[in-house]
Amino acid sequence: MPAFSFNDTLVLATIMFSVGLAGVLVRRNMVFMLMSLDIMLNAAALVFVAAGTRWHDAAGQVMFVLILALAALETAVGLAIILRLHAHGRPTLDADTGNLLEG
Repeated sequence: MPAFSFNDTLVLATIMFSVGLAGVLVRRNMVFMLMSLDIMLNAAALVFVAAGTRWHDAAGQVMFVLILALAALETAVGLAIILRLHAHGRPTLDADTGNLLEG
């Protein structure tokens, strides 16, 4: 017997995705936006695991691993871009100042 029902898992994933979406839309700090995107990807991965558990299919766990790898790649590339912008003399990590890029 699973600890959570399928509906409870979907509600949790919806809440996680909503919190991540609100973080992307409300906050302008690029590091915080990356963390919010990771929360959204984890919510999608949770849905795949829950669906795989419900229908007794291993494809949900496979998709979880792929989403986890995508989230790690997104974080690594995003942080590299943020560090490169900051090293170039950008005084703030505010996403609204992105139109100041040159070259």
